[in-house]
Amino acid sequence: MIKYQLKCECGEEFESWFSNSKEYDNLEKKNILSCQCGKSNNVCKKIMSPQISSRKELNSNQKTFLKIVNKKLNDLRKYVENNAEYVGEKFVTEARSIHYDKKNIRNIYGKATPEEKKELYEEGIETHTVPWLNKTDN
Repeated sequence: MIKYQLKCECGEEFESWFSNSKEYDNLEKKNILSCQCGKSNNVCKKIMSPQISSRKELNSNQKTFLKIVNKKLNDLRKYVENNAEYVGEKFVTEARSIHYDKKNIRNIYGKATPEEKKELYEEGIETHTVPWLNKTDN
């Protein structure tokens, strides 16, 4: 995982996590990144200093921080699993069906490519990407 400090053309600054730098580059290239205010897709990385440490150098504060982050991400996963229906690869179809009143409103989660997420966004269908830890991740 990599964290970037981002800035929107509206002046909003925020942090976001990506699985790697290539993921950020792909999302930026496809103009899928959007500001937290929801008003713009013109988002860019800010210059930031790297925080590099080896596993040996992790101090107790960092270990505690990572433990808390993992717990919160696992709690988020459990919450989504308990309060939404998993539709897997059918996510885009189901989201459109719900949006266009062809199916009853319900909470769903599943899989969509960055391109599909962009299409949904352009149709006015709100979705969110959630960092998803495998159940075996600590």
